[in-house]
Amino acid sequence: MKKLTLLVIDDDPNICELIRLYGEKAGYEVKHATDGLVGIEAYYEFHPDLVVLDIMLPGLSGWEVCKEIRRDFPVPIIMLTGKGESYDKIKGLDLGADDYVVKPFDPKELLARMKAVLRRYNILNGDQEVLSFPSLIIDMKQYQIKYDEETMTLPPKEIELLYYLASHTNRVFTRQELLDQIWGYEFEGDPRTVDVHIKRLREKLGKTNPDWELKTLRGIGYKFEVNTS
Repeated sequence: MKKLTLLVIDDDPNICELIRLYGEKAGYEVKHATDGLVGIEAYYEFHPDLVVLDIMLPGLSGWEVCKEIRRDFPVPIIMLTGKGESYDKIKGLDLGADDYVVKPFDPKELLARMKAVLRRYNILNGDQEVLSFPSLIIDMKQYQIKYDEETMTLPPKEIELLYYLASHTNRVFTRQELLDQIWGYEFEGDPRTVDVHIKRLREKLGKTNPDWELKTLRGIGYKFEVNTS
């Protein structure tokens, strides 16, 4: 069985070595880079299964590296921050990062976060990677939506939320269930994050469709309702 590849991008050699030791012990093949530009080169060379990315980097910042990686493919990204400020966390998540860990960190906690992020990606990228409905195709291979024959590139979390709901048609999920599955069990933000993403999806896909609907069950949650009549 092929080992999962972990790319660590951090300018602190001690942190790189620490993550390498724990990562290899957990079964990962670990590569590392010490600045943003080299990190991007390493990403395109190795195409890792997971990236651990520091915010403060020489060459290119972690923000810029995250944006560049997100142009290619939604590989799981965990960002490292030494500040622990909510601004860093929110900006990282908005750019498409999947989780964040504040320095100094317990390497065992980082490994647990890595495992959780990969588990979410496995849930989202299961056997049925392309879902088709009238006027709507959700393609998790390309992380793209095709709506009324128009290809749309949405933010990763919007696509993941739509895919998760659409892969469980007519099943109701609470906000907390959706937060756990899409944002992760460690997410400490506002539960209304789900509401905001549903609102954005409706704005882009339209509020009504005769064959399917992103439906709100007031006081309960959301579902992707398919008209079977």
